[in-house]
Amino acid sequence: MPFQIIRSDITKVKADVIVNTANPHPIIGGGTDSAIYRAAGEEALLAERRKIGDISPGQAAATPAFNLSAKYIIHTVGPEWIDGNHHERDTLRSCYANSLSLAAALKAGSIAFPLIATGVYGFPKDEALNIAIAEIGGFLLTHDVKVILVVFDRQAFELSGQLVGKIEEYIDEHGVGLASRSEYGDRRSRRRRIEEELLLRDMALSEERPICGNVPPSSVSPFVDMEGKSLDDVLETTGETFQQRLFRLIDASGMDDVTVYKRANIDRKVFSRIRCKQDYKPKKRTVVAFAIALELDLPTTLDLLSRAELAFSPSSRFDLIVSYFITNRIYDIYKINTVLFDYGQPCLGE
Repeated sequence: MPFQIIRSDITKVKADVIVNTANPHPIIGGGTDSAIYRAAGEEALLAERRKIGDISPGQAAATPAFNLSAKYIIHTVGPEWIDGNHHERDTLRSCYANSLSLAAALKAGSIAFPLIATGVYGFPKDEALNIAIAEIGGFLLTHDVKVILVVFDRQAFELSGQLVGKIEEYIDEHGVGLASRSEYGDRRSRRRRIEEELLLRDMALSEERPICGNVPPSSVSPFVDMEGKSLDDVLETTGETFQQRLFRLIDASGMDDVTVYKRANIDRKVFSRIRCKQDYKPKKRTVVAFAIALELDLPTTLDLLSRAELAFSPSSRFDLIVSYFITNRIYDIYKINTVLFDYGQPCLGE
């Protein structure tokens, strides 16, 4: 998975590059800076840092990683938040952009970031998160590298309150099974199952947009007309596999393979396996990642899932969150993944 969010101590992450939120002067600061110095070896790292000298806000420089499970430490100086009118956002964008460019120059295959400037520098966490995923997402469209955003604890990670409110409202409105499952356990009545199935159907039918590209509307139903046919006749009309359907959708989209798998947060090797194996059985998060990359509507997404013998359920928070973004035509996979991470759900991609 090219982009991943994890909750961990960045000094314990294995990556070619660890990014440090550095003090502008060659001294040991607080927070992440102090932790990285302790883990790497204070004397050796400080000696290398002194060779660099001062680093201006937004700039980045590299040293060996010493005792860390990495090859390099990239030191970048974040902006101190004043009021948002002193180029703080531009400086933070430069921190990510310059660190990523330097990692590419070092031929790093992986890089781990903390959420820069959100500690003692006081940058608003939701804005910092949006800037981080925008810069990382743009970089990954043109580079093959694994980027890990490392969050130390929940307090360091904050989504937009407005976005969270809309998602919670959507879950409350459409999540028929959530309350019943917590109240009655997994044993649902036939009536409840029917209600959930009807709700999911209504969610699909509420989409008024045409299906992506040149794929005909009839393809939403994966089943042939079975009336008056023998079982043998029905079995001879096997529909498209997930792989066949996916590549037909890609052809209809007008995008090339590289653009699609990068937009889907799918590793190139995984995509190659899908292309070469007609009976490939994907994970749900992989199917949905392709749906987001191709900007499919909900009915077409449900059809693609069915080709992989998968489905959405209104009793699943993962499914409801994804349905919210698809219904509202929000196809930024990095933004979606930050929300899924915050809700404790698996991220899209593979």
